[in-house]
Amino acid sequence: MTDEAPSPDGPNEFPSEEELPDNPVTVDDIDPFSVDDDDSDDIDDFAAAEWKTNTTANERIRTVSNRTTSPKSAGDIAETALVSETKARETLNKLAEDGIVRTHQTDSGQLYDRDPDWHLLKQIRQLASSKTLVNQIQRVKQELAAYTDKYDATEPEELLISDKELTQTELDDISHWRTAERSLSYLRAAYRLKEAKEQAVTVTDPGDRQAGNQATTHGRNHSPLQ
Repeated sequence: MTDEAPSPDGPNEFPSEEELPDNPVTVDDIDPFSVDDDDSDDIDDFAAAEWKTNTTANERIRTVSNRTTSPKSAGDIAETALVSETKARETLNKLAEDGIVRTHQTDSGQLYDRDPDWHLLKQIRQLASSKTLVNQIQRVKQELAAYTDKYDATEPEELLISDKELTQTELDDISHWRTAERSLSYLRAAYRLKEAKEQAVTVTDPGDRQAGNQATTHGRNHSPLQ
C-alpha cells in the first residue's frame, strides 16, 4: 500500500457537520503567536543547568557580581548564580576584601555591588592590551571632530544649553557625543598605561635608561593623544 501525496489545494478529508463548531470562528479566536509557556520554562531550566555544569560556584558568583550595578543582598545574588546563600556571602566577602566588590550595611542587612573603580581599571587594562588601540583613538577623535564641525561647538553641553529647540536627532547626537568623549578618556588612559608598561620593560638597568628615555621622547612626538 502506497501513501498518496497530499493535494496542493488542501486536505483530502474535511470535518463532518457534527465535527464543526456550533458558532462560526472569528479572527479573535485565532492567535498565530501563541506560545507554550512550559516550553520557555524548559529552555530556561536547560540553560541554567548547562551553566551550572560548565562553571564553578565561584565563577558564577563573580560573573553575577560583575553585572551588579545596584546593591543587592547575598540571597538575590545567590539565586541568580545558582548557589546557596552561605556560599554567595562567603565569596562576596572575599571579593570585597580584594576590592572587586563593595559592601553596604543597611537596616535589612549587608548588600553588595561591583566596585566601579575596579571595573573601570579592568576596562582600561583590557583596552591597553588591544592591538588596535591607536586606531580606536583616531576613530573616536574623528567622530568628535565631526560633531564639532556639524554643530559648531566644542562640547555637547554648548548645544544642550543653547536657546535652540533641539530635535530628537540632535538629542541623540548629544548622547552619542558624550559617549564618545567618555570613550576617548578611557582610551587615553589605556594608552598611557600601555606606555608606562612598555617603559617599565624597556628600562631594566642604568645602561638601558638612556635608550628608554630616547624611545619615550620619540613616541611622544607622534602620540595619538594629541
